[in-house]
Amino acid sequence: MTFIRQLECIERIDQLIRLQATGSSSVLAKKLGISKTKLYRIIKIMKELNAPIEYDVAIQSFVYEAEVGFKFGFYRKDLQVHKIRSVA
Repeated sequence: MTFIRQLECIERIDQLIRLQATGSSSVLAKKLGISKTKLYRIIKIMKELNAPIEYDVAIQSFVYEAEVGFKFGFYRKDLQVHKIRSVA
């Protein structure tokens, strides 16, 4: 699995966790098109990145124990900051 594919899986898992719609590990792995082993590897990576992931048996979904945010990627910096620096 490539690094980009892993990031895409992390983003999708994050989205489904926020919706409390992951289902069981088998269901989630199937939704993602990966094996349960790969799913657990990705969840382990997420936990190593401090994602407070738990499985809630009552709703049959992975959940976050606390409110968290996840963002990965490049973004454009505000151009106004550069203009201010140029003028000074």
